[in-house]
Amino acid sequence: MRVRIGVLGPVLAWDEAGSELDLRGPRHRAVLARLVVARGRVVPVDRLVDDLWGEPPQGAVGAVRTFVAALRRALEPDRRPRSPARLLVTEGPGYALRAEPEAVDAWRFEAAVAEAATAPSHQALALLDGVLGEWRGPAYADFDEAWAGTDRSRLDQLRLAAIERRADALLELGRPGEAVPDLDALVAEHPWREEAWRLLALALYRTGRQADALAVLRRARALLDERQGVEPNVRLRRLETDLLRQADPGAEGAEQVWAATAAAYDQTVGRQSPARLESTVGLLRSLALTGGTGLGAAQEQWAATVAAAERLDDPELAARVIGGYDVPAIWTRSDDPARSARIVAAAEQALARLGSDAHEVDRARLLSVVAVESRGVPGPRPAQAAAEAERLARSLGEPALLAFALNGVFMQTFHRTGLAPERDGIGAELVALATRHRLPAYAILGHLVRLQARSALSDFDGADEHTAAVESLAERYERPGAGVFTDWYRAMRLAARDAPFEKTEAAYRSAAARLDGAGMPGVQRGLLPLAMLCVRMQHGRPLRFADDTDWGPYEPWTSPLLLLEAGRHDEAVAALQRTPVPPGDLLTEAMWALTGRAAIALGDKTMIANAEAALAPAAGELAGAGSGMLTAGPVSDLLDALR
Repeated sequence: MRVRIGVLGPVLAWDEAGSELDLRGPRHRAVLARLVVARGRVVPVDRLVDDLWGEPPQGAVGAVRTFVAALRRALEPDRRPRSPARLLVTEGPGYALRAEPEAVDAWRFEAAVAEAATAPSHQALALLDGVLGEWRGPAYADFDEAWAGTDRSRLDQLRLAAIERRADALLELGRPGEAVPDLDALVAEHPWREEAWRLLALALYRTGRQADALAVLRRARALLDERQGVEPNVRLRRLETDLLRQADPGAEGAEQVWAATAAAYDQTVGRQSPARLESTVGLLRSLALTGGTGLGAAQEQWAATVAAAERLDDPELAARVIGGYDVPAIWTRSDDPARSARIVAAAEQALARLGSDAHEVDRARLLSVVAVESRGVPGPRPAQAAAEAERLARSLGEPALLAFALNGVFMQTFHRTGLAPERDGIGAELVALATRHRLPAYAILGHLVRLQARSALSDFDGADEHTAAVESLAERYERPGAGVFTDWYRAMRLAARDAPFEKTEAAYRSAAARLDGAGMPGVQRGLLPLAMLCVRMQHGRPLRFADDTDWGPYEPWTSPLLLLEAGRHDEAVAALQRTPVPPGDLLTEAMWALTGRAAIALGDKTMIANAEAALAPAAGELAGAGSGMLTAGPVSDLLDALR
């Protein structure tokens, strides 16, 4: 059993499933903490006695041995009687903790801080985000003894340095706004850290707040002068001079940085190197998130990159190229089904070729690709892939990988109607996961999933909160594509609240204009006329549309109603009989609602029964509102009519 030990807060231990182990009393925890401080070195029993008690009682040595025995039972419950301990060992005159470096949070933290000091900014940020999030309070929070206080002070100084290095990395990555809150808190709690003052002033300046930046430097100067009687160091003084001249030290224009980096890459990485394909995937992932034409171009070039990787006959490279494009997906119809099918086939081929040799990370990513790109595809395989990807991701403990897997799980929760509560749970986990680990693209996805689910459940106050969160994140991280969905949500909300027909129609047309050029043909095609059809039915308006109206994939479900409206009864009957079962997607309930309305009007008892059976699980939802785009009215009203 692999045990994790935590001292960055109260002293605790957990088993490999994450369950807290019973470490017994405070003296037991003190022994474990003292051995953590020793970092694998032997601590003599006499030293343990002195460190545990100011004035050792009679029998203290025996008590320590009892504590150690109890700790061994807790930390190694599967160890056979009389077999030697592997974790808490006896050596010479005392005991030592022989845990792996990654098993103790303080040891992991120190290693990550040391690595981040010289690592590239993006790598440093990932390292520090991972370990700073593990702090649960002051180190060794249970103990006031000198040995705990000394190590607590040392670790706290490392934590402060890590916060500064993280802020420096954010500045180097062009994300100064994200650095400000932590730096603000740092200088308030530790006003003598001159580097924190410097970074805060620079971050404020780079967010366009020159006056605030200069005020910060003046505040730092006053504190240092009044309370310590010293001048700010040379870096602080130089920064103040630079900012007064409106000269940003170390800042280069994005265009110059891009050109220099691209030139260095071309000179260093061979044109036929497989590394270029992996680099391309990272670039395409960023391009897809810019919205507009970037999304369509990224999807097209990703397929080309996958094809190029397959031709190199390197299944591990193909796996990394296919699984590296983890762009969040919210809409359940593919923009290009044929292209998605090719990607899925490539992922399945990579899985088959790697077989049992596949790294679990690669396997989880490939399975997630299968689940996400198989949206709306019938059969058991996509859901099986989603479930296996989620299982692997949870066992690996990688937040970004789990977020990708949950995206696949979301895409496979449309096998029947009425699953809005389940999707709401997925969205809630995505939001929590992405917020905790700073995954903004998946935070937006999680809020969009919840926006859809709360809309389906008629909770528009909740949906409004998620809409505001999406728009705030989209503005902060420059994700314009998210606004497409929030614009459509507001139009749908008007329809659901029975707003005047003209106002609702105008809102939908405005939202549809936002879709033009958004690179989302799978969303766009047929959506506006479908939304207007639902609004006209709701308001009892004639269902009149131009003959050349493009109903896209929704034509089979709209045709019976439109033919009936045109007085073509027999054609409407024939069209209704040809109507297929709707695919499992965000508009399944809406398609069944249209089928049910046509079946009632035409007296088709078979279709009435089919629609009633399909919609019954969604009795408490608004048909179609789970898309966040349109609604065909309360399912309960339609069920009453069908019955």
